Amino acid sequence: MSERSDADDIADAGFDEWLDAAETGDAYYLECANGHGSLPPRRVCPDCGATDLEEVVLPEPGEIETFTITHVPTPAFEDDAPYATAIANVGPVRITGQVMGVDPEAVETGLEVEVEITVSETTGERVIGFRPA
Repeated sequence: MSERSDADDIADAGFDEWLDAAETGDAYYLECANGHGSLPPRRVCPDCGATDLEEVVLPEPGEIETFTITHVPTPAFEDDAPYATAIANVGPVRITGQVMGVDPEAVETGLEVEVEITVSETTGERVIGFRPA
């Protein structure tokens, strides 16, 4: 039996599947019977401990709750700078992502956004992004 040697072949269980779904416009969140929402991967509701979680379509658009603009990034994002990272309320969940398609200085709280999966200019890895709705 051979071990995988290419790190690109290793999936982040649950999260990679969520990125795949979001890339095709089928993003979802997990909801327990009590109506609490969370993002995968999850086996237990972080609010109440329920183990029966259902996939529910992520509503669009979301709204930026808070953000920060990065001018001096870590080496993992040096080619992406400057960029705005935001937390957006999307239905019952909050998602962190990079704001795309708008000058970082134009980002503001209350901006309506849609989830978009994009690729980091620096690493070539998929990242969660937001595009103005």
